[in-house]
Amino acid sequence: MKTTMEGSAEGKKVYKLVLTGGPCGGKTTGQARLCTFFENLGWKVFRVPETATVLLSGGIKFSDLTTDEVSQKASDHRTIFKDGIPEHSVDKTASCPRCLAAAADKPNGSEAYKFQENLLRTMIQMENTFFELGKSCTRNCLIICDRGVMDASAFVSKEKWDRMMRTNSWNSVELRDNRYNHIVHMVSAANGAEAFYSTEDHACRSEGVDLARELDYKSAAAWIGHPYFDVIDNSSDFESKVNRMIECVCQKLGIDTGDRLLTTSKKVKFLVSDLPKDSAFPAFQDFEVVHHYLQSAGPRVQARLRKRGQNGHFSYIHTIRRPHLHGQSIEVKTQLTHRDYLNMLTQRDDAHFTIYKKRRCFLVNNQYFQMDIYKDPGHPRCKGLILLETYTSLSGDKLKGILPKFLNIVKEVTGQPDYSMFNLSLKEDWSNTKKFCYSLHDQDEGEFRANGHSQKMINGKA
Repeated sequence: MKTTMEGSAEGKKVYKLVLTGGPCGGKTTGQARLCTFFENLGWKVFRVPETATVLLSGGIKFSDLTTDEVSQKASDHRTIFKDGIPEHSVDKTASCPRCLAAAADKPNGSEAYKFQENLLRTMIQMENTFFELGKSCTRNCLIICDRGVMDASAFVSKEKWDRMMRTNSWNSVELRDNRYNHIVHMVSAANGAEAFYSTEDHACRSEGVDLARELDYKSAAAWIGHPYFDVIDNSSDFESKVNRMIECVCQKLGIDTGDRLLTTSKKVKFLVSDLPKDSAFPAFQDFEVVHHYLQSAGPRVQARLRKRGQNGHFSYIHTIRRPHLHGQSIEVKTQLTHRDYLNMLTQRDDAHFTIYKKRRCFLVNNQYFQMDIYKDPGHPRCKGLILLETYTSLSGDKLKGILPKFLNIVKEVTGQPDYSMFNLSLKEDWSNTKKFCYSLHDQDEGEFRANGHSQKMINGKA
């Protein structure tokens, strides 16, 4: 279990969650259920409304922000699809954030572009207001954002999105990775539950199934790269889907749900033999990742720092791992400022190498993957090492079926100590050290001992 959040000295939690998803994915119902669940736990829950809906409901008309060509097509009450964008009837268009983004992306859509920019500024300010309320709240606080800043990037060209970032001195690491603790994407019913996909009960939904799938993927792809991103697919009935969504939030927070929710997902890890060309991958984000292990209070506790970022912008996380607590492995993660990160570096454990990686994040088969490519300098055992990770409830042939076909996956290594980052970073050979961590899952988990352990081979190298 993992948790990354802001907190007070008394241990109060403030958790900032983005709930997003494709058309007819269950986002609205899920938000209501999530709110009730956490209020029943005694948490204070704030819900940040979807900013586009708030502003557009104030009287702004889509037709006022677009060209005559679009207005003329909008007057046709049939649903028109052009370049993958739904062009609705006049009434529906008045409150459609996707159409607004599409208009902003047109060459002569300057008014719509400016409105989209101001919409993002408003979203950030609205969210900041709720974030500040969360900090001042005396109880644990969950803040649910109905979509987040990066959702807007799904329907605007990269050129115009980059222009918006430059103009406002924004960057993706801050807006995507540092702003929110957790992203949950509810997959559209059009992707795996087609019989339940409907446009009848939504004033701003007229997408066909194929277009809904495309919009669903774009919405999810906008968040590729966030360190805590869960995709809730349609592999179960809707009730179970909502429970899985609530469960994944509870898991990240380290909340024991007992028998109220079924345990469905776990982290799985695979050894990959080589790195294909970039062109073999779907849309991806690459990050520079640096891990430092710190001196800890005892042999059963692991402490580390993580620096993660791209294009010169970074986030910093401090992790304390207590291997055995009430039958579970617990990781408590705290976001740090750059200054705090530098101060904590003085606690580095000299028994460990610093770990350098390139982390590639991507979506395949409605599954979010992170692939770590180990880089020099480091122990020779890490040379050429590539590990793929994801969270899933599947196993056996079903698990194999969702893995990326373009990767040469050697074997599953979930739970194997030879592929633990803690062990990989040890400076001493495993046959000569007493610090090797055998397991974090068995009854003796977290014990560091040699006990005649012989050096293993990883990726063909000792």
